[in-house]
Amino acid sequence: MTYCIGIRLNAGLVFLSDSRTNAGIDQISTFRKMMVYEKPGDRFMALLSAGNLSISQSVREILQLEKLDRGPDQEPLTIWNAESMFDAARVLGAAVRRVYEQDAPALRNAGIDFNASFIFGGQIKGEAMRMFLVYSAGNFIEATRETCFFQVGESKYGKPILDRILTPETPLDEAAKCALVSMDSTLKSNLGVGLPLDLLVYEADSFQSAQHVCIDEHNAYFRMIRNTWGQRLHEVFEAIDDPRWDGGDTTHPLMGGSARYEPMRKISKPGDRIV
Repeated sequence: MTYCIGIRLNAGLVFLSDSRTNAGIDQISTFRKMMVYEKPGDRFMALLSAGNLSISQSVREILQLEKLDRGPDQEPLTIWNAESMFDAARVLGAAVRRVYEQDAPALRNAGIDFNASFIFGGQIKGEAMRMFLVYSAGNFIEATRETCFFQVGESKYGKPILDRILTPETPLDEAAKCALVSMDSTLKSNLGVGLPLDLLVYEADSFQSAQHVCIDEHNAYFRMIRNTWGQRLHEVFEAIDDPRWDGGDTTHPLMGGSARYEPMRKISKPGDRIV
């Protein structure tokens, strides 16, 4: 299991991943989910992976060597010579399909689905930052102003805070804080996600990863996030009025007029036989 977040903002990119791949009573495995490909001054790319570990590890290694044929008069396309992040995402999709061709039949015979998904984002000199969500079939979609973040893995627990806070105008540090709160919510609710975390913040047009930290249980800032977020949630919850059914002295009564029907009900009468 895993949880990864990729955020595309006007000011840059934020990537966050956990490192747990298996959780059981007597077995917990830890592997890094984040891979960075960069040529300082020319290109920066980060890859986050979720799903079957053997598939994702194969894909990220093949990605460094994968080539797409562009015809007899052009050099094959790779992530290192791609002129756009779209073309780099095409190379990633080809790497996913190559692993599928190699491993899917054997996995199918063993009763294992070909399951992997990736967040791939970065910037190549000459174009703006871009971010893609790549599926196990090798196809992908791109982040937009309306949808400026992607999640893979156990996404449901940490999504509400992202939906409420993030916009393209969100500052990088604020987005990193939001991602950490999202991760903490997931850690709280799902044992399949675990420390340590990899957090990377990329500033637009820098073409290298300068802010990258590995966060474990001893990290003072993340401990503060965990304690403060839980405490403030309790405070906000307690500050909200309890429900009042009949209105009374509150301006927000729970019971009010509604055009919807009440629940179906069966009322027992004297003499009814109880089975």
